[in-house]
Amino acid sequence: MAAAGIELIRPDWPAPARVHAASTTRIGGVSDGPYVSLNLGTQVGDDPQAVARNRALLERALALPAPPRWLDQVHGAAVVAADAVNAPVAADASFTSTAGTVCVIQTADCLPVLFTDRAGGQVAAAHGGWRGLVAGVLEQTIDAFAVRGVAPDRLMAWLGPAIGPAAYEVDAAVVNGLRDGDTAALTRTDATHWQLDLTTLARLRLATRGVTDVFGGDFCTHADSRRFFSYRRDGTCGRQATLIWIE
Repeated sequence: MAAAGIELIRPDWPAPARVHAASTTRIGGVSDGPYVSLNLGTQVGDDPQAVARNRALLERALALPAPPRWLDQVHGAAVVAADAVNAPVAADASFTSTAGTVCVIQTADCLPVLFTDRAGGQVAAAHGGWRGLVAGVLEQTIDAFAVRGVAPDRLMAWLGPAIGPAAYEVDAAVVNGLRDGDTAALTRTDATHWQLDLTTLARLRLATRGVTDVFGGDFCTHADSRRFFSYRRDGTCGRQATLIWIE
């Protein structure tokens, strides 16, 4: 399949001009079958050559200063320095203060969360599935800024495309892992099931650590099959990417 124009979502947030960010949709790549068309994931069963072409298309569309520092995401809370990632490592967030280093997260229902400080000197990208959010991936990312002298009240965050609560029913195994303060992200549907709002859960976790300037959270991956891959909707599917870097 020939590549069409890549469709990108640009975060609507007051980030400094030197901070660049984008989130992909599934539109504009060369993959076929359930991966049509801009699949950026290498571990979902797609043709590796198609994924490599899709990644090259993305780099050109965004005029990236360097290839993204892809992670081996494991639904945990580990945060790594993107500058040190020369091959995928097991982690679910990365940060950098180096201009030209591109942090990236892959998703297909989980919540991508981007961070920048108000000066545009440090940025990060985090993978927020329910397991990672419960494990504290956002808190660990905030801590990565703090140890480098950036307090939480100097941060802003953007929430990218993720599954919406109407499509995200969970059971007690998920609910039992949440804190008491997380219950505002839950809506009970019957005696044993709830709907979980990942964006609300992320906002709650960010607020408890002092990050209150939070934007985005407007796109549901499950509801829009034309624009987004969704693992819960389709099972076998591709992956979107959400990226951030300093000019």
